[in-house]
Amino acid sequence: MRKKVAIVGAGNVGATLALFVVNSGIADVILFDIVEGMPQGKALDILQNTAVLGVKSRIFGTNNLEDLAGADMVVITAGLARKPGMRRKDLLMANAEIVGGIVDKIAPQCPNAFYIVVTNPMDVMAYVTLAKAGISRQRVIGMGGILDSSRFKTFISLELGVSPKDIETLVLGGHGLYMVPLVRFTTVKGIPLSKWLSKEKIEALVNRTREGGAEIVALLKTGSAYYAPAQSTFEMVKAIILDEKRILPCSAYLDGEYGVKDVFNGVPVVLGKQGIEKIIELELTEEERLAFENSTEEVRGMIQILKEEGKI
Repeated sequence: MRKKVAIVGAGNVGATLALFVVNSGIADVILFDIVEGMPQGKALDILQNTAVLGVKSRIFGTNNLEDLAGADMVVITAGLARKPGMRRKDLLMANAEIVGGIVDKIAPQCPNAFYIVVTNPMDVMAYVTLAKAGISRQRVIGMGGILDSSRFKTFISLELGVSPKDIETLVLGGHGLYMVPLVRFTTVKGIPLSKWLSKEKIEALVNRTREGGAEIVALLKTGSAYYAPAQSTFEMVKAIILDEKRILPCSAYLDGEYGVKDVFNGVPVVLGKQGIEKIIELELTEEERLAFENSTEEVRGMIQILKEEGKI
């Protein structure tokens, strides 16, 4: 029986992800949005593209959350997009209400689903999803680290003039300004990045990675990045559906790992058919540990705001 992926939010990220999933042939897709006609129109367009490729996957669009019943995976992209000059905290209250309302309605209809959360601020929205869904922590994963790692890879590739295929990076921490790129684990064809670039140049690339989303927002002027976020999310969808056992940086609920509890943050995990099958704990330097703690406290602070406001 074919897997069914429900994508909540038919905006740029959701629709692009739908295209990637359908064209891969690994699952059927249900595309949901509250805007009447939009998910139906985009789904029909994507379906017609499968005839060109000869792909058997099916997709349909809907404005009815009940059509998502029985989904094997729910990807949440719905929410307000970040605007120029808008910080992630500005999105907090509005998106918590949107995501919480969606999960309240979907969870009873999709009791066995995995959840991948893309909506920003992503680490906090993943916490909201887990709290509302009432399922095991292995089945709720936030998308951020893969995207941040891809941005770091891209900037290194451009700087060195080499293929990103030969670059390995690892980014911990929250998605955004508090991410923690682990430079000592970053290599180019197995050679440490420090052998290629000066400390100052590496720091400049790290800072550009942290501001990667804001840079695109400023250039677009309306909207935010969606091709790379959709591709990053697809890697997670594929790893779970195909049981690939991929080691990927994702936002996971931590319950003692890295010395923290009751918070989502970006760490390397093994993704397979059980969702997060393992959280990989790295021995961090003092500088890395402090940066990770700062990232954790940023997320924890936003979670506390939501708790005080009764959102979770």
